Amino acid sequence: MVEFQNNNEATAIGRAVAEPAFSHNHFDENFYNLEIEVPRLSENSDTINVIISEKLYDIGSIETGDIYEIHGQFRSYNNYSGNGNRLVLVLFAKEILLREKSVFLEDLQPNYIHLNGYICKEPVYRTTPFGREITDLLVAVNRSYGKSDYIPCIAWGRNAKYSSKLKVGDNVDIRGRMQSREYQKKLEDGETVTKKAFEVSVSRINIVESQVK
Repeated sequence: MVEFQNNNEATAIGRAVAEPAFSHNHFDENFYNLEIEVPRLSENSDTINVIISEKLYDIGSIETGDIYEIHGQFRSYNNYSGNGNRLVLVLFAKEILLREKSVFLEDLQPNYIHLNGYICKEPVYRTTPFGREITDLLVAVNRSYGKSDYIPCIAWGRNAKYSSKLKVGDNVDIRGRMQSREYQKKLEDGETVTKKAFEVSVSRINIVESQVK
């Protein structure tokens, strides 16, 4: 397996739901977007956007319905187009494996992420109408060349209570899964549109103790 920074490690195993679409060109290298559907333990699934370099994989060989195992990093980009969400979250592929269509995804760990980063916004604690506790977090994860990824995370139950007490600047270690969810947004003209949000659903979170004495 390809090795990369261990402060941002993500794995997704899912089914391609459409053919790859051109995303952008960077230093004469073309990148493509691939949507994969990743099953949850329930009957639901998450749709994850994957960015793939033409130098990493034969883009023309990717077919709708095929199952791929993708290892990489969950990254954030600012969307300046005015369309869609301002913050775009993608799984940046560093390794891709074609899996047999007969693979039983429920026997694997199809969606896993590990982040080590810093709280960069005051946590927002809330409860649902059904009394479920939730805390929204924004975590900055350092990347090479002085860049950072800003990853929205959502914690539930006991993790929500714990993370609601975190402070801006706290170094945290997070384990969980990449998640997509739809929500309704009302526009200025009164029209309601359905949008999709991407985040990390936290299964475990801890403060990283400083090694400086």
